[in-house]
Amino acid sequence: MTPGDAGGTAWERHGSGSPLVLVHGFGLNRAMWRWQLPALAPRFGVLTYDLLGHGESAPPAGTPDLAMFARQLRGLMDECGIERAAVAGFSLGGMIARRFALDHPDRLSALAILHSPHDRSPAERDAVRRRVREAAEHGPASNVNPALERWFTPAYRAGAPEAVSLVRGWIAGNDPACYAQIYRVLAEGDAEIARGLERIACPTLVMTGADDPGNTPAMARAMAGLIPGARLVILPGLRHMALAEAPHAVNEPLVAFLRDALGPS
Repeated sequence: MTPGDAGGTAWERHGSGSPLVLVHGFGLNRAMWRWQLPALAPRFGVLTYDLLGHGESAPPAGTPDLAMFARQLRGLMDECGIERAAVAGFSLGGMIARRFALDHPDRLSALAILHSPHDRSPAERDAVRRRVREAAEHGPASNVNPALERWFTPAYRAGAPEAVSLVRGWIAGNDPACYAQIYRVLAEGDAEIARGLERIACPTLVMTGADDPGNTPAMARAMAGLIPGARLVILPGLRHMALAEAPHAVNEPLVAFLRDALGPS
């Protein structure tokens, strides 16, 4: 592992081979990829980093939006000497990855969109906006318990309290002001990237859990239907944080896709 800092972005590099950048989800940090790195680092040159306003990275300068996070990713790749990379994004990270694919297509060799929202209905968007208002008023810890219920199956929450507590701590540890600002990006940003996905020309994987209530199979199918040649994976019986709850179920199709898209490392 090689740690570093680029313009306020905290990052780490793992392994060697074809470049792969992992973009974490809202309220989390680069440590969330601990369940994927054992499968990915032996095969690819993996770059993980903290989004602005998360983990050890600097807070955003100005009002955050998807374009800002896409520029952060481009700047990090420049700093690390990566001309083109596969990008895998989880949740908000999947939204950022789509913005990056639309804004900087020449920098992308493959795209993986993991458990990420697409073109929410008015009712779905209102539900997220209510959580944004609650977080703005009461802080990140105010809605962490309902989030964990959406993210993990009841059996996993009962059987893996240490992992659930780890995720709880990541969410609750966020700066309240940054958290509320970036939550709004998660709530609204899917609308701006709902159109234009047919322009994505690189190999693409779309994956979600069959029981992920906020990043539904219907959303994943719609995205895969818009992106030419996209591969679709729906994980039976899993919710939002399948990456932690069932790493093998996520890692196997992700590695297979990346090896097909990038070639053997």
